[in-house]
Order: sequence, then structure tokens, then C-alpha cells
Amino acid sequence: MPSGCQHDLELGPESAFSIDASSIVFGRGALRELGEHVLSLTHASARVALFTDPRLASLPPIEHASASLRAAGLDVVVYDRVHVEPTDASFLEAARFATEGRFEAYVSVGGGSVIDTTKAAALYATYPAPLLAYVNAPLGEGRVVPGPLPPHIACPTTCGTGSECTGIAVFDLLATKVKTGIASRRLRPALAIVDPDATRTLPSEVVAASGFDVLCHAIESYTARSFTARPAPRPLTARPMSQGQNPWSDLGSLEALRLAGRSLVRAFDDASDDEARGELMWAATLAGIAFGNAGVHLPHAMSYAVAGLVKGYMAPGYPSDEPRVPHGTSVVLNAPSVFRWTARTSPARHLTCAEALGADVRGATVDDAGEVLSGRLLSLMRRTRLPLGLAGVGYGEVDLDALAERAIVQRRLVDNAPCAVDRERVRALFEGALDYRTGAPR
Repeated sequence: MPSGCQHDLELGPESAFSIDASSIVFGRGALRELGEHVLSLTHASARVALFTDPRLASLPPIEHASASLRAAGLDVVVYDRVHVEPTDASFLEAARFATEGRFEAYVSVGGGSVIDTTKAAALYATYPAPLLAYVNAPLGEGRVVPGPLPPHIACPTTCGTGSECTGIAVFDLLATKVKTGIASRRLRPALAIVDPDATRTLPSEVVAASGFDVLCHAIESYTARSFTARPAPRPLTARPMSQGQNPWSDLGSLEALRLAGRSLVRAFDDASDDEARGELMWAATLAGIAFGNAGVHLPHAMSYAVAGLVKGYMAPGYPSDEPRVPHGTSVVLNAPSVFRWTARTSPARHLTCAEALGADVRGATVDDAGEVLSGRLLSLMRRTRLPLGLAGVGYGEVDLDALAERAIVQRRLVDNAPCAVDRERVRALFEGALDYRTGAPR
């Protein structure tokens, strides 16, 4: 075992893993079934909150969802003020709406921002508490969600976040300029209705950003520390959602990589390529289930700092009201640097990921694993016109310390990495991610 890779040396008595997933309805036109599904989870004339964002509010997915809910006789109230890349302030605003509305069920139609906001709104309306009460430690108190939540039916309109399958809600904590989140199995939607037709109006730049989120979910789950490296929980029923790499998550991760590797560029190039966007949507669902049980690691931990410290970068294809580094972009910008380093922990796994993504691995040795995988990611980033490094979204060497400080506190993610890392290692990984065009330090 290479020096510095400590997790596998700490094998504890854990020998089992658990599998959790939302119920899922997948297929073209599935959104038109929404009303009947909500009715099956509530009752006739139930009061339902429909969450979305301002851009989606006038587009076909909301039209279809609203019509289906009302045809089922449900009392629907629309909340269309979800903030793209949510903040603590936008979470609190949504929670006030939910509290005042006294809803019996929640429906989210949108990307990860909408789904995560709905999770938070339902939580704080049901179990009122200060915002940081349920937020992951050390940035928050990490309180356990006290009990079950009203049914939440999540209907994704982007092909990437997988939030419809997870118990995680992520937001920007504005005071500290860093992303963080809330994680609980109770936040997992009761049902996900995944309709590939909902992505037809998605700008190509959003397809790229969300698609790379899929790839990173899958690779990080597949290369995370093994679930057997954790001590058995106490009580035995208290296994964390981020258990580490396990046989179940491996299945979803590899199929997600295979599908996304062949469909991402096509889905980016042509909004009318229903086959490609459908495959990417299915890949997102599989990767969501995978990382919902295995967890992700360093690229995501680092992304929270990249998004939180954003300067003036205006992301093409996204609302132009404020600077933002979209989530999937903020993740993949770190990924080649990270995988060049983590490849030493499991070269075969990194090569398997590269091959699933379409890389030619013939003749590659274990020493090549990091370069082959990072090279394939960079090729896809070029093809979808993403920035080739953190410098492309406004960061430089002067920012490395601040980035590292905000990433290392993401313990749920950092501790799931295949190697133990400290602040200096994370800083070096950020340095390696500054500019892939110039062969920055690795």
C-alpha cells in the first residue's frame, strides 16, 4: 500500500452495507402521471406545494406537472422563487413559505437546486429549528432529523444531480463563502418521476455541467474508500449514507459511466437527440442511487469551496443575475488533479472508469491509470467547451489557501476519500487543478 494511504490500514469490523433508494418511475411522458402518484401518497384534495424556479415556471414541465396535479383534484400552490445554486437565505425563504402553507405533500420540478430546496423547506416546516441545526458538522450542529417528513415527489429536469435519489440538500452558506449541506435518509424523496422529455429545453451548457456531475458521482463512488474500512456503527442499524465503495454502488457507477461516456457529447451537441438525453438521464439516476449509498469524495469536497468563493465568473447558459460556478463544473474542474493522485490507491479501478468512459486502455499499466482517466475527462471537457482548470473561472495561486481551508472542513466528503488527506495535500490538489493546459503541478 502506497505511503500516506491510511484508510485501508484501519480495517474495522464492518462487514455489511445497506441499500437505500427512492421509488422511481422512469420514462418519456412519466411527468403526466404525477397527479395520480401524489394522490396515492396523500388523499383527494390534499394541499400540495409545487416547487420550481423562475425560468422553469413558464416551460412545459411545469405546465404538465400542474395540469396532472389539478386533474387529480389536488389543491396546488406553486412556489417559483427557488434560487439557482441555493443559499442559506433562499432556503429560509422557502421554509417560511412551507411553514405558512401547511402542506401535506411536496412536489419539486427542476434541477438539483429545486429538489434540494424542497427537501429543506419540508424539513424546517415540519421540525422548526435554527438553520444550522441540521447542517453537517463542523459548519453546523449536525442534529438528527427527528422523524418522518411529508411525502416529497421529485421530478428532475436536468440530467445530472441525482438529488431525486438522495437524502442530501446542498446550499451556499453566505457568511463563510462555502457550500455545505444537510444529509439524512429522511430527506430522500418518497418517489422520483424521471421523464427524459423534461430536458428538451435544457441549454447545452447546462447539459455539460450536469453531465459532468454524473461522471464525478460515478467515479468518486467507485474509487471511494471501501465500506469495510469503517468501524461497525453503534447501534448496528446506524450505518451512514456515505458508507464508501460497495458492490451495489459499483454496479450503478459503471453503468452510469458507460452510458454517459457515449451520450454526453451527443446530448450537448443536439437537444433533439432524444436517445442521448434519455441515456444521460438514466445515467444520472443510476449514479444518484450509487453515490446515495457510497458517497462521493475529494472533487465534491473541493467543489464546495470553488462555488462558495466565486468571483466574477458568469456561467454560460445559466441566469445572468449573479456570478456562479455551476455545481457540476465546480466538481469536474478538480477531478483530473484528484484522480491523478488517487489512482495510486486503486489503479485497476481508475482504469476501469476510464475504459467505461470510452478511453483506449490497451497497453496501459497501473502507473498510467491516473493519466488515462484524467486525460479522458479533459477530452470530454474540451469537447463540451468547459474551462480547462480553475483559472478559467477566475482563480489563481493567491486563492489556494482560502480554497483549501474551505474544502478540508467538508469532513463527510473528505473522510470518504481512498487516502487520508490534510490541508496541505488539498492545497496541492487545487494547485494541480489551476490550469490543465500548462501542465500545472500534480
